[in-house]
Amino acid sequence: MLLAGIFFALMNVSVKFIPHIPAIEIILFRSLFSLIFSYAILKQQKVPVFGNNKKLLVLRGVVGSVGLITFFYTLQKIPLASAVTIQYLSPIFTTILGIFLVKERVKPIQFLFFAISFAGVLVVQGFDSRVNLFYAAIGVTSAIFSGLAYNVIRKLKNTEHPLVIIFYFPLVTLPIATVVSYFTWVQPVGWDWAILLWIGICTQTAQYFMTVAYQNANVAKVSSMTYLGLLYALFFGFLLFGETFGTMSYVGMGLVLLGILLNLRVK
Repeated sequence: MLLAGIFFALMNVSVKFIPHIPAIEIILFRSLFSLIFSYAILKQQKVPVFGNNKKLLVLRGVVGSVGLITFFYTLQKIPLASAVTIQYLSPIFTTILGIFLVKERVKPIQFLFFAISFAGVLVVQGFDSRVNLFYAAIGVTSAIFSGLAYNVIRKLKNTEHPLVIIFYFPLVTLPIATVVSYFTWVQPVGWDWAILLWIGICTQTAQYFMTVAYQNANVAKVSSMTYLGLLYALFFGFLLFGETFGTMSYVGMGLVLLGILLNLRVK
């Protein structure tokens, strides 16, 4: 999961380098790269491309697509660390949804820790004028659908190859992104093409490591490790984009981390 976090961080940074390209168009190129790469590897390893549990695989593609589209949108509209902070509520939603979807137990004290993380997001939203209520809501939506996607991956652990799960992600996303991009197209030029390719490489690599982690470990424990991404975001946001925050914004981020870390300690 640590390797997945590093590659996701590199992907996030790359998305912010091309703010003039619509988020859905970035996802179009990312999906095309992932679809071709996954298909080639599956064929090479002689793994059945379309898997066994097709309904769950399609569901993973749908919820994962919504989570990714909304996250990329916030990455382009608000500071990197703020976008990552809000999206990193996904471990909380992963744990809560895991109660119903994969029958994992949650101790009552954990709900207090969930509330601490949610309070942190409210602090960030309330004290950073760059994060209005609309962007915060989009970010929370991304976290909810990411939590759904992670639990579906867990349910597929005994029936599907990791690359089959990854394959269904772009398989579902690509048609949606193609239709929307037709109306919002912005022609990439120069280094845009290299960045788009790099996003595809980073995402594919991160997805693979993440899928393996979720298939072989406790959902809540693995998802909680993603908090390291916030540290990456703060570092890259300051170093590459000159993003700084007020004291209360840092307090809010700290509350999000505190809630997640306490939850990890209990699990």
